[in-house]
Amino acid sequence: MEHTLSIILGYDASTLREKVDLKAVGDRLLELGDMRSLSALCEKAWLLKVAGQLDEALDVANQCVRLARFTGDRKGLMQPRMLRAQVLQFRGAYEEALHELSSLINEAHTHDWKMLEALALQHRGKVYFDQGEFKPALADFKASVRLRTDLGATDDELESPQIAVAITESFLGR
Repeated sequence: MEHTLSIILGYDASTLREKVDLKAVGDRLLELGDMRSLSALCEKAWLLKVAGQLDEALDVANQCVRLARFTGDRKGLMQPRMLRAQVLQFRGAYEEALHELSSLINEAHTHDWKMLEALALQHRGKVYFDQGEFKPALADFKASVRLRTDLGATDDELESPQIAVAITESFLGR
């Protein structure tokens, strides 16, 4: 998903959601066309999610999960499940998204997949944030930053969860 960096314009300070260049999203979707690899389908689901095409995004995210299950690789199934949880969040299915992300956090923690745990924590924090539950959101964002820092993450890799911490703290301070 190296193309996503040119598509993301920033983050909305009231929702923590990506601001995207919709023309670039459409162009990339055309480039992907009918590609059926797991990485292409995951990128397509993400693009559809950020473009607001949530029904189609959920269909593609479910395809990603099914395809990843065929490999039998539990670690490889993490990203598609996380992506599906994000689509569920955008659709307002918060309980389903929280359940899936909590399961992913526990699995990543059990297997010591720290970066995947950090990502799942950040995404669960965003679900809490969407629901106005800022304390658990802040706890998840801070845990994500800690894990990434322990892994030696770059400033770029720390930027998104640090922004989430700052914005959530500002909401709690109101």
